[in-house]
Amino acid sequence: MPSLGHTLRELRRWSFTGRDEEVAVFREVLGGPGVLFVHGPGGVGKSALLDVFAGIAAEKGLDPVRVDARHLTLGREALPVLADDAAAVLLVDTYELLEPVDDWIREHYLPSLPASCLVVIAGRRAPGPRWRADPAWRTMMRVVALGNLAERDGLAYLSAQNVPAELHEGLLKISRGHPLTLSMLVDAVRRGVEPLSLSDLPGLGALLTQLIGEVPSSRHRTALEVCALLLVTTEDLLRSMTGDDAGELFAWLRTQVFVDESPYGLYPHDVVRDALIADLRWRDPGRYSDLYRRKLAVFHGQVRAMAKERERLELMVMTVVLNGARSPFAALASLPPTMRAYADGLHDADRAPIIAMAERWQGHEQAELVAHWMRCRPGAFRVFRTETGEPRGFGACLDLTEADLGVDPGADAMWEHASTFGSLRAGERVRAWRFFLDRDHGQRPSPSLTLFVAWQMLDIILIGDDTAWSLVGAFGDGDLWTPALDSIGFRAVAGYTVGGARFPVFAHNWRRTGPAEYMELLHADQTGRPAVGGTALSRPEFTDAVRSALRTLHTPELRTNPLLRSRMVLRAEGAPAEALRELLTDAAAALKPELSALIDRTFLRPTGAQERVAASLHLSFNTYRRHRDKAVAQLAESLWERETGQGFRANGSEGDSGASTRSSPAAIATARSHSGSDV
Repeated sequence: MPSLGHTLRELRRWSFTGRDEEVAVFREVLGGPGVLFVHGPGGVGKSALLDVFAGIAAEKGLDPVRVDARHLTLGREALPVLADDAAAVLLVDTYELLEPVDDWIREHYLPSLPASCLVVIAGRRAPGPRWRADPAWRTMMRVVALGNLAERDGLAYLSAQNVPAELHEGLLKISRGHPLTLSMLVDAVRRGVEPLSLSDLPGLGALLTQLIGEVPSSRHRTALEVCALLLVTTEDLLRSMTGDDAGELFAWLRTQVFVDESPYGLYPHDVVRDALIADLRWRDPGRYSDLYRRKLAVFHGQVRAMAKERERLELMVMTVVLNGARSPFAALASLPPTMRAYADGLHDADRAPIIAMAERWQGHEQAELVAHWMRCRPGAFRVFRTETGEPRGFGACLDLTEADLGVDPGADAMWEHASTFGSLRAGERVRAWRFFLDRDHGQRPSPSLTLFVAWQMLDIILIGDDTAWSLVGAFGDGDLWTPALDSIGFRAVAGYTVGGARFPVFAHNWRRTGPAEYMELLHADQTGRPAVGGTALSRPEFTDAVRSALRTLHTPELRTNPLLRSRMVLRAEGAPAEALRELLTDAAAALKPELSALIDRTFLRPTGAQERVAASLHLSFNTYRRHRDKAVAQLAESLWERETGQGFRANGSEGDSGASTRSSPAAIATARSHSGSDV
């Protein structure tokens, strides 16, 4: 009768997918002497691969001898002694724990094994320099770096685990193909959870421990968190975030197997970055908010310190691609690396190919407008070039004036929207993003699109106090771009038609939300903490502000309510007080009918004293107050979700799904704490 161990091995083999190249290397070296050194970060599947190697060896009539360093007492007698005539394959797992005796293993233990023995070593780190410095070991050793699963292998694994097909893409995106993360996500799905991010993963702390191992101190933990938040980490950037011991911390970061080096600095593996950020946000949201704010300040300082636009754009491109991979918006999530493409100014030789691009993708009328603006504002254009300098795309951002009107429907539409909010003051600018195309892909994902978005983000970072408006009218697909642009404060406000094609216009009013406030709002949006006057409202403070707004809805006192500087109000059109009234009205309308009617009669269109309202609803006054407090709590919860973006993440569109008809524990507690008070 098969043992339990045999059954477990068969189940593991059945669930194993991918790693064809690694298995092929093992089959190639099997039967001969030497060392196959497999290395990769925690959770990447080294132990599972050794299981497969053991099975293949057994099929070939060899005896697989398994050693896991976690189960050994460190010392020279801990490793097995193989008989001279043994037809064996020695598989050593978790080799990082044996690194203190690595010299002895390399110089004494392995040479003592039978001449026919193949040894497979699996550990987190690649073989050290002494392995590679020895010409004999260089000849006898094969090194395999184990990475995340390819997309096809990840899909095969999910199918083998009977995960519903509609969840495959999302789980692969969250896991980045990291095997342990993917396995834990599958387990979560089987328990009824549909994770939208690593934050939704039960056992995130256990996963993080597997990924990064033990951390020596809280300062080292902070260094890891900073490394996760920054695009790339250099010693001076780390010092600006952590203090004077940055040299020691940076040196430690460089030794971590899940941290890689680039020409620009250190960066963690994607899944490690995601897990560190998700854990910090859950474990200490206040500290996450503080580190994120400091990270923004450091990043903006980096950008401003660079003298050349091309250098600034290279940094922005890395940021756009990294953040895009984590974005819930399709327009940003698909942005590819630039593949050495770069942005440059307009040259005379570029005019003909640019007009040809516009003619091909957007028609003759648009091509004529492109030609017009190249004549009038050549400095407004950026040409996106291949590595050899050939134009592969272009974009244009115009500084509009009233004298520009009457030629271009796009410029006219953008100017008209800006002018409805009052005439420009002397020296104020209207920035109008009018054109974008890639030669080969039009407005679909391309290196040119990545450069164009990076250029837009750079312009926002460097925006001056002299800019009144930024407007985007370059994109044809409004459904694709509306969620992404709305998330950064650019609202769909108008549109125009050229050559039969419709182009939406998105706008941000810098006179209403200046650069400093704008960055504060972006920080609040990222951290989930509402921004008000440069500070963040706590949940109780936000709820108190909603209650105050209801009480003072029809009085001048409403003009002092802190919600007037909240994200949801600042992003609305119209006067702030009127925008707040509309938000309260819309949120009330989305409640259950009986609660909506109570809010309407008590606050929105009051019909007299609250005792009279209670009588009109055929309720005792005590019952009326309980229902009133419940309605206010649900109204506040709905607005909080809109303010922090939770409504978008949960329901797919921010603020349009209505208030929850089921109060959260926090909302119920708030209602109970104010029960009987004069809301």
